[in-house]
Amino acid sequence: MAIIKVIIPAYNEADSISKVIHDIPNIVDEIIVVSNNSTDNTEENAKQAGATVLIEKNKGYGYACLKGMDYISKLNTKPDIIVFLDGDYSDYPEQLTELITPILEENIDFVVGARMKNLREKGSMTIPQEFGNWLATSLMRLFFKSTFTDLGPFRAIKYSNLLEVNMLDKTYGWTVEMQLKILKRHFSYREIPVKYRNRIGVSKVSGTIKGAIFAGMKILYWIFKYSFKK
Repeated sequence: MAIIKVIIPAYNEADSISKVIHDIPNIVDEIIVVSNNSTDNTEENAKQAGATVLIEKNKGYGYACLKGMDYISKLNTKPDIIVFLDGDYSDYPEQLTELITPILEENIDFVVGARMKNLREKGSMTIPQEFGNWLATSLMRLFFKSTFTDLGPFRAIKYSNLLEVNMLDKTYGWTVEMQLKILKRHFSYREIPVKYRNRIGVSKVSGTIKGAIFAGMKILYWIFKYSFKK
């Protein structure tokens, strides 16, 4: 049976983190919540819900994800699949089984949950988010003949492939970096339509002008870096 671990970056998600953890299917071996310098009860609530809790004091989505990966790298038994999931309850954690099915049954390397418009709650994605997704996926289609339609944070990847892509981004560019490296290495990938709801709390990226601008800059940086890199 495949060993599956979930990494959840979380910054001040005290009101939502327990809901996320409770909705994750019990086929998961371990849920790892990485508190990204939270100042509320995120860590306590995550522990009470049964998660392994790590603390990453450097602010940044990528920093938190890399902290979770570093923890996993030191375990005696390595997982087969890593699932990344946000801690704000905007995704539907129970759809994890759908996300990992192509990996288990078809040997696909990477699966991303695509937040299709007809499956999204009204207002769950901001205009900057929608534009950023459109721009990034359009450029990936242009430069790499990609079929990606979303940079969704709910994603599953074989652990061996995750190590091979050698993730580097510490902040806003994490998702697009992973997808670009999947394309550059010609790994197999699949998109699975997923539901998406209004998050609990305020987004740290799309909910601020600064966050939206920096996220957009990081997306463009990674795309143009890999478009001209041999």
